Amino acid sequence: MAAENAPSMSPGFPGLSFPGVGAGLAVVRGGKLLLYKRVKAPEADSWNILGGKVDHMETAADAARREAEEESALSIGSVEFLCLSEQIIAEDRQHWLSLIYVTTDFAGEPSMPEPDKFHAFGWFGPDELPQPLSRFAADAVKALSAGDYFARSAAS
Repeated sequence: MAAENAPSMSPGFPGLSFPGVGAGLAVVRGGKLLLYKRVKAPEADSWNILGGKVDHMETAADAARREAEEESALSIGSVEFLCLSEQIIAEDRQHWLSLIYVTTDFAGEPSMPEPDKFHAFGWFGPDELPQPLSRFAADAVKALSAGDYFARSAAS
């Protein structure tokens, strides 16, 4: 295609200038969900699952795995689609569509290799979830509960 006929690239930032595409990963072990407390928007100071932006030409599942490994230092194996979460976060002026995955297939112990992104982390059962939960984490918890993931991972 000639340069004069090439489509223009959208200027701006995903989630702010136009809806962003994200991927999240619910990491579950022993009936508990791994959550991290966010430092920055969207939803600063909320507890969230791991995740972030899907890069161009990257599958959402690969993005969820990559983001989780970068943010937690875990080695992630297989992931399974869990749910879709669309969030319009008016207070942060952000709009995201996130494909959320779940895994029980990982190695290592979580840590905080990116302290500029998170205040704290921990494992939480469905009856001991910290507040406030991010909207993405709340959608993941709802899907995990509906799919009985907490009970299944506690049994294994």
